[in-house]
Amino acid sequence: MPANAQISALRDQIARIESGGKRARGVLPFGIEAVDRKVPGGGLALGALHEVAGGGNGAVHGAAAALFAAGIAARTSGQVLWCMTRRDLFAPSLAQAGLHPDRVIFAEVGEEKAVLACMEEGLRHGGLSAVVGELTRLPMVVSRRLQLCAEESGTFALAIRRWRRMTEAADFGQPTASVTRWRVTALPSAPLPVPGVSRARWLVELIRARAGDCADFELEACDDAGRLALPAELANGPADTDTRRIGAVA
Repeated sequence: MPANAQISALRDQIARIESGGKRARGVLPFGIEAVDRKVPGGGLALGALHEVAGGGNGAVHGAAAALFAAGIAARTSGQVLWCMTRRDLFAPSLAQAGLHPDRVIFAEVGEEKAVLACMEEGLRHGGLSAVVGELTRLPMVVSRRLQLCAEESGTFALAIRRWRRMTEAADFGQPTASVTRWRVTALPSAPLPVPGVSRARWLVELIRARAGDCADFELEACDDAGRLALPAELANGPADTDTRRIGAVA
């Protein structure tokens, strides 16, 4: 058996053990072959918890992480529950990432403990397509509860990690039960031949994937259908571009 086939078989075996024999819920592909090839299963696992954070402490990177999550939620079908403690979410911007406000139930609560409670209730409900929560801390025990709730209902769970101080960012490096962990950093957009601003670009890092490898991708931000895209010059594969990011190679 070729080495790659052996590795794939071993990963499938690990995934079956970690799932405890639970029925697979399928995946939500990104629709970009270079990205889906790097994500175990060919896309984000449905009925699972995923984490995303901004690549820095600034509002720009935090907004990029939120729009990345919004784009994922937009590509599901059904109502989305968005739980938060801060009043800085600009709902119309979610529509730019394909998530129309009519599809979103906003739950603004006073503390993170209530955010977690809302997320658990939303995941147990089973009638939502995705549950999004803005969190500073995500202890292992809590993440296991969210993962179990997501598995039981088949609902997509997205934890957007946010923090007010850099000291709080260290919690993002702690182990959790999430299936994937992403970091999104805003990059300068490509210059245009005429005055204006082109489509936003992000450095999207897959920094943890259960039974998978890390990878990073330079991508164009979500469009109004929640879809990411490879920049044209990378999709066409110029010979002198940084090979680490061509075609989203890890």
